[in-house]
Amino acid sequence: MCYSAQVIEAYDEYCDQFGAALDIEGFAQLYGMKLYDNRAATTPALDAAIKADQRAGFQKAREALERFQAQQIATLAQELVDQRERLAKAELVLTTKVTKKATDDKRIATNKIERALEKLESLQRAERKSGDSRIYPGYYVPVLILENGKKIVRPMRYQCRIAGSPENFDQRFPGTYNARLDNLDGFWRKQFGYTHGVAIVTAFYEHVVAANGSKAILEFKPRGGQNMYVACLWSHWTAPGKQDLYSFAFITDEPPAEVLAAGHDRCIIPLKRENVDAWLDPDPHDLDSLYDILQDRERPFYDHKPVQ
Repeated sequence: MCYSAQVIEAYDEYCDQFGAALDIEGFAQLYGMKLYDNRAATTPALDAAIKADQRAGFQKAREALERFQAQQIATLAQELVDQRERLAKAELVLTTKVTKKATDDKRIATNKIERALEKLESLQRAERKSGDSRIYPGYYVPVLILENGKKIVRPMRYQCRIAGSPENFDQRFPGTYNARLDNLDGFWRKQFGYTHGVAIVTAFYEHVVAANGSKAILEFKPRGGQNMYVACLWSHWTAPGKQDLYSFAFITDEPPAEVLAAGHDRCIIPLKRENVDAWLDPDPHDLDSLYDILQDRERPFYDHKPVQ
């Protein structure tokens, strides 16, 4: 399964390429939600795009992001104080006697200090890094959809919760960040032919096991470096007294030979640019034409390399 990907977070690129409008209120709601729900994950790249967007419509999203980051900085600063105190106490004990508790406290405090410093650095640095656009299940991503005949770019969670399902659907079906091609008219029948989307992706990542049993994470990227217009399904989940949730899944299929040889048995489906409009406007009574679009895909050669 494609558990992680590098995506284009510059939402204006969708607008420039496809003439789409931005769901500005959707971005404001997302960043407002981050203030009270730490499960609403966003990438540093999307945060940077929001922070740099000085259009009046994005003021609510910018202000919510600024408050969220201020909260995070204060929390991390206190975490550093607490863990440095814990570390100092453990080291003092260890100068006279080696105990399991002091040894564990030293290890745990050291690790937590390192993680807190990394998070602070990520929050405060101005320059961007290559991994800043990498998403995982639970992250929110700009997705291109067609709504009421108009193309819209809306932030959606990468892990689809199907409309009408209970809230614990996420725990019961944790793998719904991917939708298998061979199950579109089964498990995904309420989305396939109805709610289609596209995410612009530059790379994807997989856990693989080598022939000698060693494990690694591999990054797969088109050899030409081109963007991929990846086919998605999405859903709008609602429930009384609950925050609306827009969420999506990448469609995956059997991989090309080079991905299979590297140790993985699935691959995302990059659409041809000229098929994007037809994909976004599906006919539920003509599923064959939709399967044709998915088969008439881009077929780049994927180079791969190990990553952390």
